[in-house]
This record gives sequence, structure tokens and C-alpha cells, in this order.
Amino acid sequence: QVQLVESGGGLVQAGGSLRLSCAASGRTFSRYAMGWFRQAPGKDREFVAAVSWSGRSTDYANSVKGRFTLSRDNAKNTVYLQMNSLKPEDTAVYYCAAARSGTILEVSANYDYWGQGTQVTVSS
Repeated sequence: QVQLVESGGGLVQAGGSLRLSCAASGRTFSRYAMGWFRQAPGKDREFVAAVSWSGRSTDYANSVKGRFTLSRDNAKNTVYLQMNSLKPEDTAVYYCAAARSGTILEVSANYDYWGQGTQVTVSS
């Protein structure tokens, strides 16, 4: 069982930055691939970024590529999503997720554990 707790969301102006953190419980954290998804009001949940269990491989949605950076610290059981050059369209609830497979996944249904989400609001 893995429990995930996101933090770092908030209100920021367009062009600003935020860093989201996802702290995981459990001794097997390093075996899980980790992903971030987001859901804006009235829209489906969408993939944002993912990192493999080792941290060597990452994947990003085209909409955030070049602006967001995902990293993990297995010693701290934490993943980080650095978000730069934020745009109003990045406004959403951001969710952290863990996948037992260990490999990068872009489909939310393939993830086994989810956090409660953290709100990110970007004002224009």
C-alpha cells in the first residue's frame, strides 16, 4: 500500500513558477513509476508527466514540455514537479499517482495509487 500526499499548489501569476511535491509512504516507493495528472473544471483528467522507477526516464505532455520538469528523490520518497512559465491554461487540480509497473505510463487507468490533489491557479 502506498499513500501519496501532494503539496505546493497555490495561486500564481502567468509567467510564474511553482514546485509541486508528492510525498509517498511505504518502503517500496523506489519500485514505482510516478506520474502527475491534472484536471480542470469540466474537463477530463489529463496526463502531465511521468518518471520511471529509477528516475532515468521521463515523459511529458506536449503542452508542458520545456516548461515543467519532473524529478524524484527515492531516498526521500518524494517526487517533484517544477513548473515554470505557467499559463492560465495550466490551472487545474494536480494529482500525483504511483504505478507498480515501474515504467512510464501516460494512461491514468494504469496507475495504482493516487493522491488527493492540489490546486494550481494561474491568473492572467
